[in-house]
Amino acid sequence: MLHRRTTGTLALTAALMMAIGGATTGGARAADEAKYPDWKGQWIGIVTPGLEGRQFKFDPTKSRGLGQQAPLTPEYQKVLADSMADQAKGGLGNYPTARCLPGGMPRMAASRTQEYIVTPETTYVLLGDNEDPIRRIYTDGRDWPADPEPTYQGYSIGRWSEPDGEGRYRVLAVETRGFKGPRAYDSSGLPLAFDNESIFKERFHLDDGNPNILHNEITVLDHALTRPWSVDKTFRRNPNPRPKWVESSCAEGNNQVLIGKENYFLSADGNLMPTRKDQPAPSLKFFKPAQK
Repeated sequence: MLHRRTTGTLALTAALMMAIGGATTGGARAADEAKYPDWKGQWIGIVTPGLEGRQFKFDPTKSRGLGQQAPLTPEYQKVLADSMADQAKGGLGNYPTARCLPGGMPRMAASRTQEYIVTPETTYVLLGDNEDPIRRIYTDGRDWPADPEPTYQGYSIGRWSEPDGEGRYRVLAVETRGFKGPRAYDSSGLPLAFDNESIFKERFHLDDGNPNILHNEITVLDHALTRPWSVDKTFRRNPNPRPKWVESSCAEGNNQVLIGKENYFLSADGNLMPTRKDQPAPSLKFFKPAQK
């Protein structure tokens, strides 16, 4: 985990140094900056009060799981029902992030805190308190790669549009595809299709009446859905010019142990415990019997 975070941070630092390097004059930098909206600062996700606090939800105005009212096909309605039933018995259900796998899209789009660094070629999204620390949205006019490497967060291509009267872009439209799994919308196991052919279309823009509110209007096209599913995620800019950033590491303090298809609980004294009644013990065929 540390290696992944360090590698991502070094890559981002190198990219930003190139973007503001000596080959670019101060006047050119100012001209480029004037073309893009002011998204500086820390953006904090807005979640409707009373709905499981700040837990990840695709639609931040609704409860997790069934409360999301996702337009699932009957097949994937059963996946969700089975997931929640398994969790009620102590299992993990269809929630891979409980095993410390990256959440990927669309879970990372609901990150509690975000920071945007805009360059002409790439917009970087730094995700606080998230196992996916960096997102790259390519805005250099490239086409889709012929054979992209599937990832949890996918491959994102963006286009700036809708300049205002001063020529400053107002909207960043993004399409993301090229996924691997498993992935889920939230901790209830609300499923995406297992074929990983999801496509996400996003429209980022500041609120017309409040420049300190950022909208991410996101639409999912996925074979687990009967129709495209759209929500509007909103974020409020933190007025503190020096905000706090929370570090998150799933492996730190995680007490879930997955062995085969069974998950067990690691107790405080280091012993493996069952998570449900009459759960079978893991196989010990590669271990010698304990000495009495």
